[in-house]
Amino acid sequence: MAVNLQLVPAAAGKRLGAAVIDWLPGVAVLVVTFAIGFAGITRTRSGGFIVYDTSSLVLFGGIGLGLTLAYLFVVLGLEARTGKTPGNLAMGIRSADQDGYAPGAGAVFLRGLITGAGILLALPAAVLVAVFKWFDAALFILGPLLVVGAAWAVLVVVSNRWDKNGGLRGWNDTAAKTLVFDVKAGRDPITTGGIQGPYSFAPLDLPPVQQVLSPVAQANTPQAPAAQSVARFQAPQASAPHAPAPSATMPSQTMPYTSPASFAPPATPAQDAPAGHRVPPQHVDDDVERTQVRPGTGGPAQVAVLRIRLDDGRDFQLDRSVLVGRNPVGQAGEQHAQLLAVDDPGRSISKTHLHLLTDGAGIWVTDRQSTNGSAVTTPDGLRTPLVPGVPTFVTPGSSVHFGDRTFYLGQA
Repeated sequence: MAVNLQLVPAAAGKRLGAAVIDWLPGVAVLVVTFAIGFAGITRTRSGGFIVYDTSSLVLFGGIGLGLTLAYLFVVLGLEARTGKTPGNLAMGIRSADQDGYAPGAGAVFLRGLITGAGILLALPAAVLVAVFKWFDAALFILGPLLVVGAAWAVLVVVSNRWDKNGGLRGWNDTAAKTLVFDVKAGRDPITTGGIQGPYSFAPLDLPPVQQVLSPVAQANTPQAPAAQSVARFQAPQASAPHAPAPSATMPSQTMPYTSPASFAPPATPAQDAPAGHRVPPQHVDDDVERTQVRPGTGGPAQVAVLRIRLDDGRDFQLDRSVLVGRNPVGQAGEQHAQLLAVDDPGRSISKTHLHLLTDGAGIWVTDRQSTNGSAVTTPDGLRTPLVPGVPTFVTPGSSVHFGDRTFYLGQA
């Protein structure tokens, strides 16, 4: 991987260093707030019973939990969109999905859930301590659980050391289908093209995507430039009575290479041509007065109507410009685009995920820098990821995958 793709899996030590940096703020807040809360618990006797006043524990413990959750959500969102966390930045590593794009919220949450599973077991125990007022034994109950949870978290983070595939994935990476790369020793796939390059590093046999020129909405198809040179032939009618009357001007044309013998007419020597005059060669169409109309084609050509069918069965006819997403919004110059909102309870689709531009025989599909990426499967079953921001031409009969959803392109 490092030789061919300039991609270096992050070592276990760097993973652990990044995790410790990410955990420290949350752990510090919890330790301080719960310490203050426990210190503020008062005990009084009333009617032969011991009464504990836990208002300080509830207050400061709630503040600590709230601040920690807010911090975790910020870090989760940052990593989901960019592969960065404070620890990743400090250690020079990045997390990504198996195609090299940002990992996404679902994958990051699953990785964190597996890593912190041991710590989460201490939460029910803390609730039991508070409910049954086992404060005297709280340290003996919660202490071992926290130690076991911390040991489990460290073990998961460094578990890539036992990965036989070059230390590529830890246990949490395998479950969430993520990868972690050392961007100081190698390149950062998220910012240098993901699966595009130099070539796929994903554990899938995928072909490279061929980039195309970006079409401009509502722009006319470029026409061939006017011919720069014109061959003029003039032959006196009296001097060449048998030669066909040539066209006054003959613009130069560019044609695909074909063997001259396959289409050139047989050479016919010019008769009665005066010396010093050049007679143009005959063309196979010179003796035809007009183009023959093929039977059954007298009417104008029918323009195919492009339609897409979503995986939930809904069918739509496409306008010239279409935006697809959870709640698509047009950019500058796209106020009149057709907006196609797609339900996505799992939030795998970005707000504005795709831009479609109809172009006669197919559509240009552009991924609008989505979080979870897009791909196209051609009628022959070949699946190709889309490069964010690069339009790709898609023909009818193909399927376009965006997030966890898919639509099929057809003609009416």
